Amino acid sequence: MKTILKCVGALGAALSALPAAAALNIFACEPEWGSLAQELGGDKVSVYSATTALQDAHHIEARPSLIARIRSADLLVCSGSELEIGWLPLLLTQSGNPRIQLGNPGYFEASQYVVKLEIPKIIDRALGDIHPGGNPHIHTDPRNIARVAQALEERLVQLDPANADSYRSRGKSFRERWQAAIARWERQAAPLKGVPAVVYHKDFSYFINWTGMREVGSLEPKPGIPPTPSHLAELIDQMKRSPAKVIVYSPYNSPQAAEFLSSKANIPTVMMPFTVGGTGKAKDLFGLFDDTIGRLLAVLK
Repeated sequence: MKTILKCVGALGAALSALPAAAALNIFACEPEWGSLAQELGGDKVSVYSATTALQDAHHIEARPSLIARIRSADLLVCSGSELEIGWLPLLLTQSGNPRIQLGNPGYFEASQYVVKLEIPKIIDRALGDIHPGGNPHIHTDPRNIARVAQALEERLVQLDPANADSYRSRGKSFRERWQAAIARWERQAAPLKGVPAVVYHKDFSYFINWTGMREVGSLEPKPGIPPTPSHLAELIDQMKRSPAKVIVYSPYNSPQAAEFLSSKANIPTVMMPFTVGGTGKAKDLFGLFDDTIGRLLAVLK
């Protein structure tokens, strides 16, 4: 009997030492979706972000390390609308992972769950790096984050029903905190309404639409085309006639063109965090909007 009890005890100890059920592996194309997946998944998910705030998600190399990561993914979460067209298709082809292919439950495009802006009427590459399905940078409007969160929660439940209660609970908590934050941000951002801004790229269109700001110029002569001396000269003349109040750019943009226009037109520049990790304060989605609004208000005082 003692021998049996010892064996049972040893077996119990061994079982308790075993790792918990494997977490759902999530491959996020951009930091904002990695952050959202972590908010909803908690310790039930393992999240990897393929890019950082210092990288332009349009232009990423399909590195072997990314291929290795995506091979084990249970869920792919990307912006979509062809933002990742230059690198994601190759990753999907090389991954050999059927779970995350287009049309399967493990494939999730965030931009498919919101109303998109700037859908072109004419598809012509001569017009620059345009996106046929509309502007993919949907995350700069917090209302879009809420819509995507609802859809992503449902996808997590579908893929991992054993942890459905956890996803439901965390989703409810996130939505309540997020809606309260949106109300606060809208009060704080009220002074931004009508403020004319020059952007670097069309990556803040949703933020501008949400706050009621006005885009009056772009440092890029066409989307995806780097600033040129002739275009900057045109902007300087334009600012003399109808000046902007601020020039905004992202961490992955070179600040040179913004600083040049700032010096010539006497307009302040603001580096916006753009996504999670873009600044020291933008450590999560809440910090992203706290810091974005704070930075703009600071230069407009």
